[in-house]
Amino acid sequence: MSRISIVIPMYNEARHIARTLLAAQLAADAANLECELIVVDNGSSDQGPQIARQFGAQVLVLPGLLIGALRNRGAQLATGEWLAFIDADVEMPENWLTLLLDIEAGGQADVIGLDLHTPAQAPWFADAWQRRTLRPRHQPLYAVQWLPTSNLLMRKRWFDKVGGFNEELRTGEDKDLTLRLAAGGANLRAVNQSVALHWGYECSWREWLGKEMWRQGSHLQLLRTHGMSLRLLRFPLLSIAVWILDFFAVSALFNGFPHHAAVMVLITLLPGLALSLRQSAKHRDPLLTLQLWGLHWVRLHLAGAAFILSLCHWNARRPARG
Repeated sequence: MSRISIVIPMYNEARHIARTLLAAQLAADAANLECELIVVDNGSSDQGPQIARQFGAQVLVLPGLLIGALRNRGAQLATGEWLAFIDADVEMPENWLTLLLDIEAGGQADVIGLDLHTPAQAPWFADAWQRRTLRPRHQPLYAVQWLPTSNLLMRKRWFDKVGGFNEELRTGEDKDLTLRLAAGGANLRAVNQSVALHWGYECSWREWLGKEMWRQGSHLQLLRTHGMSLRLLRFPLLSIAVWILDFFAVSALFNGFPHHAAVMVLITLLPGLALSLRQSAKHRDPLLTLQLWGLHWVRLHLAGAAFILSLCHWNARRPARG
């Protein structure tokens, strides 16, 4: 019987970890895999570690480490031929491993992840933000440039080949790892024949804004790691351009040129509209387009702030979240 090691980083996820572990074990059983559950805790103050042990997981308690280091420590314990990473607030479907192992066995992919969706009770902004990543159902398997580690599956030899996660990145460690896997010859594929559920959706605007600000802080570190790349630079540069237009709009308004200010504000709306149209076209849902338009406008401003703070050597750390 083949063996899979499932590594789950965690920080204060007592409300979700039981569901996550149970679903992972059921998926391994359905695929006839021997399952090794490894939870790497970042110093939780709740009952998460105790609950994880009750569900048979090995638990490492390692406070103060960044997310890449947590995942690497878990992978060092892994004894399975297969290695999976999932977040502590993600519920995998029962056919997760059966489906993805069949795809790998058919030579269609080396590193694979399922699309992610939110439960029905998520607020509109969390639901819309997650829906933007969903692909059309008529394309069940598609090539991607990188994959998130909310759920990620590969043979362990691929992980060892690239040396694991970059432990210096506060965020963006998933993009960094999978870009290196692709550069090393791995075939990356995302699958939407089944979806995982993200129970750690943002319950409030404050939480959504905080998470996006945190995520956008990775651009400068990725540029330092992978070198200057238009693909990595395009969003930070676009966000800074929006900030510059905002500055000129405010200046024009205070100098008695309201029409000029209005034109500049309208121009700042265009990038968010373009992004929302590109991501919502496959859904054919005008409401989703409008929702994403507003969210992208906010995100562009957050990205500019995060990039500027990174340039100013902002090194604030946030606990790693599963």
